[in-house]
Amino acid sequence: MILVTGGRGFIGAHTVRALLDLGERCVLGQRAAGPPPALVSEREVRDGRAVVERMDCTDLGSVLAVGRRHRVTGIVHLAAAGMGASAPLDELSANAAGLFTVLRAAREWGAGRVVVASTIGVYAGVADPALREDAPLPVASPHPIPAGKKIAEVTADVAASSGLDVVAARIGAIWGPLGRPSSPFFAAPRLVHAAARHAAADGGASTSPAGEARATGEGGASDEAPPCYAGDAVDMCYARDCGRALALLQTTATLRHRTYNVGGGRAVANQEVAAAIGRAVPGAAPALLPGRSPGAPAVDARLDISRLREDTGYAAEYDLDRAVADYVGWLRAGNPR
Repeated sequence: MILVTGGRGFIGAHTVRALLDLGERCVLGQRAAGPPPALVSEREVRDGRAVVERMDCTDLGSVLAVGRRHRVTGIVHLAAAGMGASAPLDELSANAAGLFTVLRAAREWGAGRVVVASTIGVYAGVADPALREDAPLPVASPHPIPAGKKIAEVTADVAASSGLDVVAARIGAIWGPLGRPSSPFFAAPRLVHAAARHAAADGGASTSPAGEARATGEGGASDEAPPCYAGDAVDMCYARDCGRALALLQTTATLRHRTYNVGGGRAVANQEVAAAIGRAVPGAAPALLPGRSPGAPAVDARLDISRLREDTGYAAEYDLDRAVADYVGWLRAGNPR
């Protein structure tokens, strides 16, 4: 069975779905108890193809106990401390401890491969807009998340040099079913949520999607979302495609590298997202501010995903139009995320 830590979470749930579709059986490791995610069917749970196990990645005994109940043949490590839930040093400490625990468990179990989640954020400061895995990375980081992921990548590389099969996946901006309604890093999630609310309006007057987006929050310090500029762009990957990419990195027999980018392969502008929303939900295209936001880079970065394509055969199944339509349909079906 493949252990997916954080398997009930956003990217974890899509990774589990993709692994199940590839014929694998999965253990969904999660610190908090709860039901399997909506992407997993009741039949898959009854048949033992998807098993939820409560575990704390910072507690070696908790993780090893899962291995006594299941024969774990591979691990996709996605569990992480909640963003901003604790002080930066505490967050870094918890995430580093979790990774060391998972790697120790993998060694004890003789697990075939460990895929470790990293982030596009590790490239901050790299001048080339085509972000390739062999680019030298600056030591400094502008945020605790990429700082922690750099620690994870160095640790993973040491583990790989010691004989474990460990691969780091540098993941871009992921959006889609089960994701946060609003992201501090890019506009697409809140724009789609606003469009879904517009589509659900029963013929009455509706707040404009742009206005609704500004009122959508995630319970942080402020519910006021930043304005959306038409020209701002980011490398986006739909969640279903991201899950499949991670599943392929786990299951492909031979990989030639230790680090792989997981993203869309191009920067997608907000105006493209708005146009796709207008095609999916007529009348719901959001109004955007013209141009680019203050401080936006002169050239938008994109993840080069050549390694991923060449080594795993990965190809995205969701272009922007299909992704927006799928996400709106998911939300209109009554799913809150």
